Amino acid sequence: MSSTILEPLGAGLHRLWELEEVLVDTRTDFQHLVIARTAQGVSLFCDDDRQSTEFSQLVYHEALMVPALLLADRVDRVLVVGSSEGVVCQMAVAAGATVVDHVDIDSQAVKLCAEHLPYGYTAEELARAERGEGAVRVHYTDGWEFLRRASEGTDRYDVVLIDLPDEREEEAQHNRLYGTDFLRMARSVLSPGGVVVNQAGCQTMWRNGTLIRSWQRFNEVFDTVAYYGSDEHEWAYLFGRADVVEDPTELMVRRLETCGYRPRSIDALALRGNSVAPHAVRNA
Repeated sequence: MSSTILEPLGAGLHRLWELEEVLVDTRTDFQHLVIARTAQGVSLFCDDDRQSTEFSQLVYHEALMVPALLLADRVDRVLVVGSSEGVVCQMAVAAGATVVDHVDIDSQAVKLCAEHLPYGYTAEELARAERGEGAVRVHYTDGWEFLRRASEGTDRYDVVLIDLPDEREEEAQHNRLYGTDFLRMARSVLSPGGVVVNQAGCQTMWRNGTLIRSWQRFNEVFDTVAYYGSDEHEWAYLFGRADVVEDPTELMVRRLETCGYRPRSIDALALRGNSVAPHAVRNA
């Protein structure tokens, strides 16, 4: 077991994480997974990329989920692809969702997160979700195939949330879940006024390739595209609706006070201030 993780940030650029205690170091069927205590608390790493930490996970997950909850006309049925920790599923239930289908291809990762992370599912909550008891229903399957089957059926969702490790420059099995074909399938399962949200990449100029590609894809697939770039994290998120919303940011601001989930890191000023994509992204 290594006492450090060297996280790649860009060409010739890495971030060094010091591991105070390694809780899990294993290779699942899909990735190398490490859960360790760091200076930011218990932290999750997949293929050397930091996915979440006890210190900053709430900021990350609220930036991902809260704008979607506000932009959707209703929040009753939610589909989550990825997001092994289960935090966004809990947020969806708090916002009033009665059905949350959580799809993750890596059952080992989901179970280890529930066992070792002090946020997201507990082991007991995950066991109930695996049995389909309650609002959250966990499905251990390929997100592409689940969405393909959903697109051929009658089930529709108010929010479709895609939360995956960053798109790789090299070949990776999850890259296809960033493409326009997958986004079009996601659009096809939306209920009227529904929203597709994607963890879209990093807004820093030394790692913005994924965000630029995601921006172009969203604007190709959706009639309304909203941007939220976290002011306290390095990640950005895109939100798409199939219909035209004249001012999505102000719509979200108006709905903030009545949202069933009460965010701790997002207010009206944050919604307005973080709604403009970087110049390099808008002009790519």
